[in-house]
Amino acid sequence: MSPSVLTQERAASSAVRQANRLLAALSARDFAVLEPHLEPVALPRGKVLFEPGDDVTTTYFPCHRAMVSLLIVTRDGREVEAATIGREGAIGGIVSEGHKPAFGRAVVQVPGEALAIPTSHLEAAKTGSPRFTDLFARYADALLAQMMQSVACNALHSAEERACRWLLASHDRAGDNLIQLTQESFAEMLGLQRTTVTAVTGALAARGLIRNHRGRVEVIDRPGLERAACECYRAVEDHFARLLPEVDV
Repeated sequence: MSPSVLTQERAASSAVRQANRLLAALSARDFAVLEPHLEPVALPRGKVLFEPGDDVTTTYFPCHRAMVSLLIVTRDGREVEAATIGREGAIGGIVSEGHKPAFGRAVVQVPGEALAIPTSHLEAAKTGSPRFTDLFARYADALLAQMMQSVACNALHSAEERACRWLLASHDRAGDNLIQLTQESFAEMLGLQRTTVTAVTGALAARGLIRNHRGRVEVIDRPGLERAACECYRAVEDHFARLLPEVDV
């Protein structure tokens, strides 16, 4: 193989790895084990990755702006978000082995791309690398913390505080100030009526914190949005940074 071809292949491999921050945190050796099994896939908005009870046979690593929500689904079909996952993480069989029935629904909220891998290959890689296993165990801890904080947030904080928390988390993952988000989707994520979300985003816009567009929300005043949010946003982000200092959101 010529040096130029080898250089191009290494550059392509690096670009794939950098598209997701959890993958980027892997050692070169551990990533080389996964790379042959990673497949780029499109994540259109609304795509369901798995439903409650499904065996999770594929793990997804969202890339760039793509965001996936883990939803709890009630018997009457209502949904509320338990966690948001973007380029900092993965969704699917993170720590479990064998049969992995999903408890919730995974839905793409912000379209983009992901790297998909059969969960069996992920499990095989863990058995050969304690560092790999440790990284994914710490990520699972961070994801659990986000879910636990969401429970407290939904029970204790106002609709405006919760909306600001979600916008901040999405802004971190969006890569720019524009977040692709419809009012209907936003209401579903927060478990609120659409009229409530419309009133909340209207009030935030009136204070110059955000600007509403059709199907998008633009963050105008990030510091102001942080002041308006509840403590949950900072608690989750600080815990993530302590657990996974090598993974940038």
